[in-house]
Amino acid sequence: MDLRDDQLERYARHIILKEVGGAGQERLLRARVLVVGAGGLGSPIILYLAAAGIGTIGVVDFDDVSLSNLQRQILHTTARVGVAKVASAAEMVAEINPDVRIVQHNERLTAANAAQLISQYDIVADGSDNFATRFLVNDAAFFAKKTLVSGALSQFDGQIATFKAHLKGDYNPCYRCIYREPPPPGLAPSCAEAGILGALAGVVGSLQAVEVLKETVGIGESLSGKLVIYDALNAAWRTVKVRRDANCALCGDAPTIRDLSQSLIGHAQPGEEFCALPAE
Repeated sequence: MDLRDDQLERYARHIILKEVGGAGQERLLRARVLVVGAGGLGSPIILYLAAAGIGTIGVVDFDDVSLSNLQRQILHTTARVGVAKVASAAEMVAEINPDVRIVQHNERLTAANAAQLISQYDIVADGSDNFATRFLVNDAAFFAKKTLVSGALSQFDGQIATFKAHLKGDYNPCYRCIYREPPPPGLAPSCAEAGILGALAGVVGSLQAVEVLKETVGIGESLSGKLVIYDALNAAWRTVKVRRDANCALCGDAPTIRDLSQSLIGHAQPGEEFCALPAE
């Protein structure tokens, strides 16, 4: 594809990067990314992917904008309280970049529709806020052979990782290789109970957007096989190397999860909104 004059101007700061260039920008414009959740993490992900020129962004979220969202969900505005989050996202993106097509999936992600939704996209960015959805997205991305960029938040702490378990190899684990199952009930307070520093969502979501752009263009070092942990209170970062678990129920040597109907067994029900991270 040939970039138009207005696109050459809009994406000039990308194009002059030797790692991106015109060819990389064209890849971004052709890319299809699914963002799960249009909340605290989804907001900066969607905004930065739209600004970067990702051609098609799918947004899956069944919730409406509420006043309590606005402390961290910068995609939405006071005037759009009560509006479906996917519609609010589409309205904001249209103002940022007319090159970008937003596909609104105003529905709950479930084992019944996850495979069909994820198969339509190249990369998945998970900004969900409950463990059932995180495990489901991980499993669906694995079966669909899609790269997954995952983020999580808790009060003043954040985590980010990229999962490419479908590529095999010791340093291509899946989410289940790190967390075999959700924490027991009572150990994961809701956001309303635990609270969260709003700007933390911007930090972690922006990092997710960076990793999605890197994976799309094919530049830099992937986060696959690593877990980045951010402690905002102490301004501390650390990176933990993560190997594939040979005993993983999904991607291990003798997997027991064969399809998505098995992925939520024993997990919290979708819609239970937990803010805490799993225990390390």
